[in-house]
Amino acid sequence: MAGRHRLLLENAQQLVLVCGRGEEFLLREGAASLAVLRGASLVVGLDGCIKAVGQADVIRNQFSEATFERIIDCSGKCVLPGLVDAHTHPVWAGDRVHEFAMKLAGASYMEIHQAGGGIHFTVEHTRKATEEELFNTFKHRLERMRRAGSTLVECKSGYGLNLETELKMLRVIHRAKQSMDIGISSTYCGAHSVPKGKTAREAADDIINDHLPKLKELKLSDEIHVNNIDVFCEKGVFDLDSTRKILQAGKDIGLQINFHGDELHPMKSAELGAELGARAISHLEEVSDEGIMAMARAKCAAVLLPTTAYMLRLKQPPARKMLEEGVIVALGSDFNPNAYCFSMPMVMHLACVNMKMSMNEALAAATINAAYALGKSDTHGSIQTGKQGDLLVINSSRWEHLIYQFGGHEALIDYVIVKGKVVYQNERCGTMSSY
Repeated sequence: MAGRHRLLLENAQQLVLVCGRGEEFLLREGAASLAVLRGASLVVGLDGCIKAVGQADVIRNQFSEATFERIIDCSGKCVLPGLVDAHTHPVWAGDRVHEFAMKLAGASYMEIHQAGGGIHFTVEHTRKATEEELFNTFKHRLERMRRAGSTLVECKSGYGLNLETELKMLRVIHRAKQSMDIGISSTYCGAHSVPKGKTAREAADDIINDHLPKLKELKLSDEIHVNNIDVFCEKGVFDLDSTRKILQAGKDIGLQINFHGDELHPMKSAELGAELGARAISHLEEVSDEGIMAMARAKCAAVLLPTTAYMLRLKQPPARKMLEEGVIVALGSDFNPNAYCFSMPMVMHLACVNMKMSMNEALAAATINAAYALGKSDTHGSIQTGKQGDLLVINSSRWEHLIYQFGGHEALIDYVIVKGKVVYQNERCGTMSSY
């Protein structure tokens, strides 16, 4: 076939498509039988999109080796879609390692929060940090996420709580989106906490009257593009009424609703999200049965965060009930100073062990369903002709090793590929030079 192509991955022992029929998400029944090809190859074009997927001999006959910039022999290995991390807070200064000891001694999240720790501690340090300092630490964190297999990451602001710092964080996210080989979905989370000296109602009014109009203006002038709006709907933070007003105002300027709900107390966040047409709701440890059914009906994704429940010793979100009721279940790392985890393979492992998900369900939740939660499942989350060539190659003959080897991903992942370009290569695989 004439023309040049960026990449050929050939002879994979397993090529895990995830979706076999172009689905935009997988429910429990669909995840039970993930689409997997054996002895297969795939081609990524110069535009970064997948051009062909099929049996190795068919691909070999269809394409000349001379047309490829790079060829990787995947004999005995598995190829999977790049992982999607549907919930992170990766832009901040001021870690909270000292609070981990407090948590281990029995202090609750809200006790630390009320004592001036938690979000407010990080806000204070983030406000003082320069944009360049924030960008450099953010870039390093994204690189660690990428080495662990994440090729699309949702990234929130939310450690500013004033317009100036929130915009500083969003500029950092936008800069990384423009300059790094990793997919980013940007989220404005100015309602992450109530700023000191303000009531929740005053903070909500400030966001609706000042922050969101400024975001709209910056989008129209092509300076910052934000994808989602988030609110921490929680007792003692933003109540249901304030949350509704902020989310609706965000939706009115074209942002997808994707927010924190029902984490520490039952707030009826799931019901609210379904009513507002939310794309996704995160946490949901305290979700009601009615909320689960409302989310299923509304095709609102549940972004479950097993690291948070594990580290804060919370009740696990009811993943099995959600799956049985037909909810679209996705996963995220919740990377932040309070839950310091970069690794979606470890998140999948925790989802299986602590939330009783199957390995198939966990992989679907960390690929196609996480992409759906970000409104990106038309381009990401599965291996399919026309989709972006974001891929993992792992040094194993069975894909399940990515979940089974808890903490072992650094030795297991041979290549991370974004748009057909190798962005991480394990040192045992030789140099990064093209073929």
